[in-house]
Amino acid sequence: MNSWLSAGRAPNPHAEFRLFCLPYAGGGAAVYRGWSDIAPEALDICAPELPGRGRRLQEPPFLRLAPLVRALADRLTPAFDRPFAIFGHSMGALIAFELAMELRERGGAQPAHLFVAAKSAPGRQSGRPPIHAASDAAMIRELRRLNGTPQVLLENRELMELMLPTLRADFSLVETYRYRERPPLDVPITIFGGTEDRLVPPSELDEWHGLSRRGSRLEMFPGDHFFLHSAATRLVASVAQDLGLLPRASLVLQVTTGEQQTAE
Repeated sequence: MNSWLSAGRAPNPHAEFRLFCLPYAGGGAAVYRGWSDIAPEALDICAPELPGRGRRLQEPPFLRLAPLVRALADRLTPAFDRPFAIFGHSMGALIAFELAMELRERGGAQPAHLFVAAKSAPGRQSGRPPIHAASDAAMIRELRRLNGTPQVLLENRELMELMLPTLRADFSLVETYRYRERPPLDVPITIFGGTEDRLVPPSELDEWHGLSRRGSRLEMFPGDHFFLHSAATRLVASVAQDLGLLPRASLVLQVTTGEQQTAE
């Protein structure tokens, strides 16, 4: 059994598109558990379970991005049996981008669309000091600041002892990443941001526009860094609209030249 794809999901035989969803730091496939209930039937939500979380908690998590991306490309290939797109939130957006690059370099199946949320463009320095080697106490303080971990969990010492190794590995994955400049993707990119996101404000999202030859657009949702939870229904609808699975009156596409085009 492919442990990357078996996180309690059954493939949707009626799907026109498959959407691979990659999590934020510390998250797993469960982040997207409710998305199948709000997505149109034509969209198959597929959240790979990365090592070190969920059903794979006992497996060592990846510490570097490149090996994780290569492993994902290897193990997801059987699911590229229909048109697909990739969605990633925060850390997941970085993984999603590099996965799209890896698939292009392999010359095989390519995503029809790339969706990135709550993450500044690759190559942009965050300006925040790295914390993957910090003490447990410092890690927990950072989690409180990020506001994505329930207070009851932060105060549970036993659960935090289980979570911290994966969180530390995820922060290492992001903080040791070095962007390698390559030609833009031949894949349209949709960028999502949160209006109250203090970690990744709108000004840090603009540079994604230069990473696609097929055009890109930015859409903001109410909420903080974890708006994918509070605005899930609207977010999934927007993804489905960009894939042509739900009607949209019009959308604004910002192409890489910086011009604006309207598609009816």
